[in-house]
Amino acid sequence: MPEIRLTVSFSPHLRHKVSVEYLMYSVVIALIPALIGSVYFFGIRALIIIILSVISSLFFEAVGQKLFGRRVSITDGSALITGLLLAFNLPPGVPYFIPVIGSAFAVIIAKQFFGGLGYNFINPALAARAFLVVSWPHLMTKSFLPPRFGTLSGIQALTQATPLTILKDTRVLEPEKYPKIVSLLSSSGVIKNLFFGQVGGCLGETSAFLLLVGGIFLLLTRVIDWRIPLSYLGTVLLISLFTPLSPLFHLFSGGLMLGAFFMATDYVTIPITSKGRVIFGIGCGILTMLIRLFGGYPEGVCYSILFMNILTPLIERWTHPRIYGH
Repeated sequence: MPEIRLTVSFSPHLRHKVSVEYLMYSVVIALIPALIGSVYFFGIRALIIIILSVISSLFFEAVGQKLFGRRVSITDGSALITGLLLAFNLPPGVPYFIPVIGSAFAVIIAKQFFGGLGYNFINPALAARAFLVVSWPHLMTKSFLPPRFGTLSGIQALTQATPLTILKDTRVLEPEKYPKIVSLLSSSGVIKNLFFGQVGGCLGETSAFLLLVGGIFLLLTRVIDWRIPLSYLGTVLLISLFTPLSPLFHLFSGGLMLGAFFMATDYVTIPITSKGRVIFGIGCGILTMLIRLFGGYPEGVCYSILFMNILTPLIERWTHPRIYGH
């Protein structure tokens, strides 16, 4: 008989050429259009906030890994993405200490405290945003700036607040004006401004078009699973059909596109099963619309994704495939 040589090694025995670095830097590439757009819309201040957020995330990643006795791996791209996404979730007028403190919370508290990359149970950038909103609510809700060649609201006659804030404030404080505001926000001009970025908002969420470009790139390269963005956006679209506003307004406004393609698809904090990811996306969509329509906060993307992150272990238990023979 011919001699058979067997190789004994530690798991994993099946390997794939796709690495953590490949996935992370693919997301970075997909974020470049929105990054360029944020600098174009809000100027050098936007670039400074992004740079501060990224450098701080890399610094606190190294510090955190040193403190917890882990190998320093700031070149894998995960801290870079955290810094970018955190900056994209900040208003362009915030003081420069905000991205630094936010990065510290995102990397050390939300990530390193739980074991580092692969062990955090919630999205670090969104956790930092929620922390900043609670700690400095005035700065995080009143530091919006009008974009280049645009207004905060996307409506020439109204310049005092972002579209979702105007909608929420009018419904609560001036209900008699609500039908007129709904008509204005559903107009083709406002929808166009939302799509291309001629409205106020956080740095990386103003242009649905630029985010769609990056999102489609991630889908075509199979860096992210299509199930979460489709079920998330589809749920928002379906619910919005039963509201007086245009469905396109809900799809293009706020941080929905940024959340659906770049934060709800985080590998670590989402279910691993296909059915679970559909449930996750539907849950994000329902919660986003519930907060937008009935909550006291204008936008629901951040808190909906964080809440579904917490439910991920339960969703995986519900959707875990049956073992053959059991």
